[in-house]
Amino acid sequence: MKQKLVKYVEKPWGYEKWLAVTDHYALKEIFFKKGERCSFQYHNQKEEHIYILKGKLEVLEDDEHKELHTHIYGPGDIISNPPTFRHRNTALEDTTIIEVSTPHLDDVVRIEDDYNR
Repeated sequence: MKQKLVKYVEKPWGYEKWLAVTDHYALKEIFFKKGERCSFQYHNQKEEHIYILKGKLEVLEDDEHKELHTHIYGPGDIISNPPTFRHRNTALEDTTIIEVSTPHLDDVVRIEDDYNR
């Protein structure tokens, strides 16, 4: 059965299209404008998996020892953000990602934010 877009959310760094939200998962298409970045953040409950559809991201992220490292990801790469792991995405190019996560969509703890949210 055909579905409609659940929600479109403008962000200062791009946008989110909420494609599906259920009691078990959420699916989003997320776009980052070149040179923009999201907040440095973590989630208490939310777990995310991200697929880079097109573009290139520089990601500051915790490793399994909770030490921060920077990695560059491009098309076809997959990123995992378990609960409590800090992360921040910076778009090196216009970038589109697909994110599947647990449905804890308001679970964002911002450590630092360029947009004072």
